[in-house]
Formats: sequence, C-alpha cells, structure tokens
Amino acid sequence: MEPAGYDIGGTLHVVARDRERIHQPIVVTTMACVVADPDARPIRLVVRDGDLTRTRLTVFFRLFLAIPHFIWLTLWGIAAFVVAFILWLAVLIEGKAPENLHDFVAGYVRYATHVASYVLLAADPYPGFRGAPGYAVDVEIDPPVRQGRWGGFFRLILALPALLLASALGGGFSSGSPGQSSSWQWSNGGSEQAVWFGLSVGGAASAAAFLAWFAILARGSAPRGLRDLTAFAIGYGAQTGSYLLLLTPRYPTSDPKLAEPFAELPEHPVRIVVTDDLERPRLTVVFRLFLVIPHLIWLMLWSIAAFFAVIAAWVSGLVTGRIPLALHRYLAAYVRYATHVIAFLYVVGRRFPGFTGRAGSYGIDVEIDLPMSQNRWKILFRFFLALPALILGSALGGVAVVVGFLGWWYALARGRMPEGLRNLGASCLRYNAQTYAYLGLLTDRYPCAAPVLEEATPGELVDWPDPLAFTGDAF
Repeated sequence: MEPAGYDIGGTLHVVARDRERIHQPIVVTTMACVVADPDARPIRLVVRDGDLTRTRLTVFFRLFLAIPHFIWLTLWGIAAFVVAFILWLAVLIEGKAPENLHDFVAGYVRYATHVASYVLLAADPYPGFRGAPGYAVDVEIDPPVRQGRWGGFFRLILALPALLLASALGGGFSSGSPGQSSSWQWSNGGSEQAVWFGLSVGGAASAAAFLAWFAILARGSAPRGLRDLTAFAIGYGAQTGSYLLLLTPRYPTSDPKLAEPFAELPEHPVRIVVTDDLERPRLTVVFRLFLVIPHLIWLMLWSIAAFFAVIAAWVSGLVTGRIPLALHRYLAAYVRYATHVIAFLYVVGRRFPGFTGRAGSYGIDVEIDLPMSQNRWKILFRFFLALPALILGSALGGVAVVVGFLGWWYALARGRMPEGLRNLGASCLRYNAQTYAYLGLLTDRYPCAAPVLEEATPGELVDWPDPLAFTGDAF
C-alpha cells in the first residue's frame, strides 16, 4: 500500500503506511489544522510509536536516564511561565499573543510532552532537549490566533477544572508546588509556594506506566492498552497546558473519541453500551447523593451475596472448566447493576436506575457474553492475576470521581453533561466493569485499558462526527 492521505471535512488527516512492506509505523494525526476550518483542534496529539517495542535496559533505568531532562524541563518551565505572563499582558492589550513568544512557550509544551511520553513509557527513543517536532509521541500546536480579553484575564480560574482532570489523568501538566510529590496537591498561594506545572507523578497514566514497566521487562514490548491510555492522558495534559499558557483559547476536551485514530480496542466479551442523552434535570442532579442512598445500601447487600457466588463459581470452574449459567447470569446482573449505580452517582447516566441490573434497562449499560470454557490455571490464580487490573481500575476510579464532581457543577448550571466528560466517565466504567467481570470469573479475557469506547479499525477511513462536537468540555 502506498502512502495515502485523506482530508475528511477539512478536520482529519490520516497518513498510513503498510508496516509489512516498508516497516514504518502508522502515523495518525487527529483533527489536523486546516487553515480554512476554524473548528479543527488547535492542539493535536501525534502518535508515531507503532511497534510498541521497548529496550529493556533503558526501561529499567528510565528514571535515571530522565534526570537531565527533569533539570532542563524545570529551567525551561520557569522561563516559559515568565513568558506566559507576558503573553497574558499581550492578550489583554492586543487580544493576540506575539508569534515569537507563542513559539517559545509552544516549544516548552512540546518538550514537556516528549519527556512525559519517555518517562511514562509511551515512547522509547531518548528525546532531544529542544522540543523539536518529530518525536514518537508528539504534539502539534497551531500559530497564535485572536483571543477574548475576558477569557485571557480569567484564564487561570477558567483552567481549574481542566487542571483538576489533568491531575487525575496524570499525563503531563498538573498543579502543586515544586516540592510536592502528588498531583492532587494544590498551592495555597503562600509566599514560599507557587503554582507549578510540569510532569505529574500521580493519576491513571502513572499507574499505567508502573504496570507497563513490569510488562516491558518481562516481554520487551509495551501493552497496547496501557500505551494508548498513557498517550491519551498526555494529550489531554498538552491541551490543558496550552490553554493555561494562552497558546489557544479553545478549552481542552476529554472526549476519548480523539484517541480513536491511535488507540485500539479489541473485541471483548464485556462491552459498554452508551445510549443515554446529555440532558440532566437539575432537580435530580442537586439531590443525586440522597437519591443514590437506597442503591448504595442494596449494592452493599448484593456484594455480600456476590462474594459467596464468586467462591461457588471458582470451585465450579476448577472442577468443570466453566461457570454454571445460573451463577454467570447472577454475577453478570451484579456487574451491570454496579455500573448503573456508579454511572448515576457520577452524573454519567441520567435516569434513576432499576434495582435488578437487567440488561438494556439503563442508558449506560454493560453487555456480557454467555459463559465460555476457561483455563483452570487462570481460574486458580484469578485473584493474583487481577491485581494489576485492580490497581489501574482504582486509578481510573479516581478519574471517574473527578468526572462526577465536575459534571455535577456543570449539569447544575447548564442542565446537561459535557459529552467529553460523559464519554470519559463511561470509558472508566467500562474498564472497571471488565475488571470485576474478570475477577468474578465471567470471562478469562483481561481488561483492556484503551480509553476509547468503540473499536476503530486502523488504516481505514473513519467516519468522524461534526467537528463542533469537539469544541471542548465548555467550562
């Protein structure tokens, strides 16, 4: 297959090469900038890491190898924030950032993306120190455009929701002080502290990198789902940093659809189905915590019964190599019901859910295939095998909490849920549903960490929605 390019409505550019013939990874640029289209994303993640091969020696010493980059990133970051203050003044006075200063800060964001990709194992080559384009996981940033003065004046306040979500994802830009070790800590504005943005050491991306480190040392390649999740988090961090530093007036979007061109979601027996709309009645939103109390009580009682059902399923699986249909249906209903309740609690779902976990009864639903034969060794050691998934599921649960917190305020003000937040929350729920289905012996297929909701075939033309759907989370 010869190199080919496609322009889809002026908003998508896809470049693909046959890896079997010329041994080049697939390069996908999402929402690439087209001058004639003002709706294209101004900050675009580019993933060129196609083979996922990693060098074990450099992976083992990755943090030590990155020390020079940490030092240089700190120095460049100090200069970039000084320049960003000048950009802030320029936006207030002229409504537009000077191009040379814009390029300096954009180089810092690009370099931070490269370093984050290297440290978090989303890329293998050692990055350069200039932030030059062309790295395995790169970011493209459009030239400066006119920005609203009021939006520039209140940029730090407007960016707080995105910063909170970026901290939970842990992909690059976070908030805190230089001496803090957690991306969840915030500066209190004291004279000895300052708001500091740099590499995040917490969140879902760090959990994914921690697990990928062990997998790479064992296999010599990064698991695809973990790499895709990390790249998505890094991309959102780049959007957030660019918005905060006045490189663009476009608010970051957390929609996992932006990860579809480089992320791969394999076929799985446990799937999320999203049929819910985005409208949220304010009355049910404001009293959501009180409304969910009966469900939490019932879920706790059902969890006790489900625990004994899993033990029975475990014994039966060791004897027969498969789970009895009755136990499978019971545990599947439990996983569905838990997903319905959490979706309602975090404002990912609209309606008040039922108490039975019936398939197809809720707008954020889980489809679970019928029982199949399973490997007895996998059944015997299922709890230990599930530990990595439980670690990542806990981190994604933290992301879902932030989604619920931000979505609650937005829905209370606007009467609807941002599509990007809703989809991100549904993606987190999908992974946790797959994790507990695996732990509960409903399937022996391991959970997939890719952030996308639907499978997209690489190399094929993708039917993208209207670019207005990607205008951001609109806080």
